[in-house]
Amino acid sequence: MVTRCCAPLVAVGLLLAQTSRSVWDGVYTVEQARRGSDSYQAECASCHGTDLTGGDSAPPLMGGEFTSDWNGLTIGDLFERIRTSMPANNPGKLSRDRNADILAFLLSVNQFPAGKSELERQTEALKQIRFETTKP
Repeated sequence: MVTRCCAPLVAVGLLLAQTSRSVWDGVYTVEQARRGSDSYQAECASCHGTDLTGGDSAPPLMGGEFTSDWNGLTIGDLFERIRTSMPANNPGKLSRDRNADILAFLLSVNQFPAGKSELERQTEALKQIRFETTKP
């Protein structure tokens, strides 16, 4: 039985156990990032730039500003932001597959390592992956 004084500690422990993977664990494949590059150029580059450095009204999607904005959150948080608000002129237009591919491309450009399994398409699974700017 957990006493009231220990409940917050148990909750933190459960959260850490649920998010035991990070972007440093190779959570996407090289092929998925290649597909994402094509989708990015078609759907995102007009606002975020072909070099991902941002535009007049769109933030950069690579580098320190981008990674620090997402540090400590989960890949699921980033996926949901993309899925529900992008592209800006037609939010929600892209399929979960294309959003996952674009997210894989963003991870590759930000020099997080590729792995052997593709990035999931379901938000709950992606919420198990921490976005960390520095390798643990």
